[in-house]
Amino acid sequence: MTRRLLLLLFLLPFTAAAAAPPPPARAVAITFDDLPFAAVPTEDDAQLEAMTARLLRSLQAERVPAVGFVNEANLTRDDTLDPLRVGLLRSWIRAGFELGNHTYSHLSLNRTSLDAFEADLLRGETVTRPLMQSAGKPLRWFRHPFLHQGASPEVRTAFQDFLAAHGYAVAPVTVNSAEWVFAAAYARAQAQRDADAAHRIGDAYVPYMQAVFAQAEQLALDLFGRPISHVLVLHANALNADYFDALAAMLKQRGYRFISLDDALTDSAYASPAAWNGVEGESWLEGWARQAGLRPPLAPPVPGFVRQWAGAAALRGY
Repeated sequence: MTRRLLLLLFLLPFTAAAAAPPPPARAVAITFDDLPFAAVPTEDDAQLEAMTARLLRSLQAERVPAVGFVNEANLTRDDTLDPLRVGLLRSWIRAGFELGNHTYSHLSLNRTSLDAFEADLLRGETVTRPLMQSAGKPLRWFRHPFLHQGASPEVRTAFQDFLAAHGYAVAPVTVNSAEWVFAAAYARAQAQRDADAAHRIGDAYVPYMQAVFAQAEQLALDLFGRPISHVLVLHANALNADYFDALAAMLKQRGYRFISLDDALTDSAYASPAAWNGVEGESWLEGWARQAGLRPPLAPPVPGFVRQWAGAAALRGY
C-alpha cells in the first residue's frame, strides 16, 4: 500500500466529518418542577445543599436561563418552615435563575375543586413571592401540577381568569417525559448504596431523552412544518444534578441552543391555544396534535430495569 493511499485512508474520517451538514438550528427553554427538590435519596441537609449546588453549577456552566417551579409544601419539615430549605430557593435566585409557582402541595386541577386549587396556589406564593421581590423580580410564572389544566372548559377558563388577575402567565410544556421514573429509580439505587445500579440508570437516561426529543421534533414538523422553540420540563432531583451536563451535551449535538422561557414563547406556535381533549398529563404539543386530528406517538419505553428500581413510584406521575 502506497504512502499516498495510507494518507487518504487516514484523512477520510476527517474529510467526512468536515463535509457533514451542521445540525439544524433548534432552541429549547429548560424548566424544573418540584423545587426545592424531588426524588432524592435522602433529606439530609448537607446532601440537599450539595445536590442543589451541583445542579446550579451545571446550569450556569451551560448558560441555561432556567426557571424553577416551587412547591412550598417541600419547604417544611414536621409542618414547620425549614430555613435551610428556604435557603435552597435563595440559591436558585443568587445563581441568576427565576422561580415560579407550582402550587403549595402539588394538587391536580382535574381532581380538586377550583376554589380549593386557587387557595392552594395562593398559599404556594407565601415564601416565593417575597424571595423574588427581594431580588427585584416579580413572581409571574405558573406551572400546572401533573400538567392537569382542568377537567372541563369552564374550569379552564375560570382558572385562566384567576391567573391573569394575580399576574401569572402559564408556563407551557412541549417536551414531557418519564424522566421522573428514572429519577425515582436513581434515588432508590443511591439510597441502597448500589453504585453500579445508579450508574446504569444514569447511563440509560440521556439516550431515553434523545428518543423523547426525536419524537417531539417530528411531531412539531408534522404540525408546523418547521422546528419550534420547545419547553422542556425536568425536576430538581439527584439524577439531573449528576447528569444534566450529559443531557446538555446531547441537546447541543442535536443543534439546540438554550433560551429563556420568555424567548421560547415568542415562537408563533404558542399563539395556538392549549388544546383541551380530556387526555390527562399530555404536553401542549401532544394536545395540539390531537386537536389537529393527529395521534401523538407512544412515548419511548422506559427500560424494564429502570422501572423495577423505581418500584411503586413508576405508577405515580408528576
